Amino acid sequence: MFEQLTQLVQQYSGDTVVKNEAVPNEHNEAVITETSNSIFDGLKKIASEGGTEQLAALFNGSAPVNSSNPVVQKITEQLSGTLGNKFGISSETSSGVAASLIPQVLNSLVNKAKDPKDSSFQISDIISSITGNSGQASGIMDAISKYGTQFGLDQNNDGKIDEADVAAIAKKGGLGGLFGRLFSK
Repeated sequence: MFEQLTQLVQQYSGDTVVKNEAVPNEHNEAVITETSNSIFDGLKKIASEGGTEQLAALFNGSAPVNSSNPVVQKITEQLSGTLGNKFGISSETSSGVAASLIPQVLNSLVNKAKDPKDSSFQISDIISSITGNSGQASGIMDAISKYGTQFGLDQNNDGKIDEADVAAIAKKGGLGGLFGRLFSK
């Protein structure tokens, strides 16, 4: 998973890192790797500290993946400090890099994990990677299913949210159509 995550960070780092004159060119690859490390380690830390509901909200889409999301905030703060300490990048630049990259990469990661047509990331694989296949993995997956069920995402009423549910939602007009039906009542 880490290699795929690094490729995702590379995809979004063009303007933020590579073309950013405040980030010395000799540090570009290291900054990209450090961003991947911060995301992976940050998710692991949140899981180990009992952030099950935060991670579930992130991966089931019930919380926006932006600067107000607690997961995004924690990882952004971690990366910002690390870039300054390891590479001597100013706090303004390191904060800007982190604030730009983390929401973009996490949003893309979540969207890829939820897309049944994209097998590059699977929610279950991500959760297993960040929890080390511990009992936390089942807790996070249970929370994702619980909250997804509450929001009407369990389309086939089998008690879990999976690719069959995503396909059913897509057939019915996607999440926009689902939310339209939910809130029009």
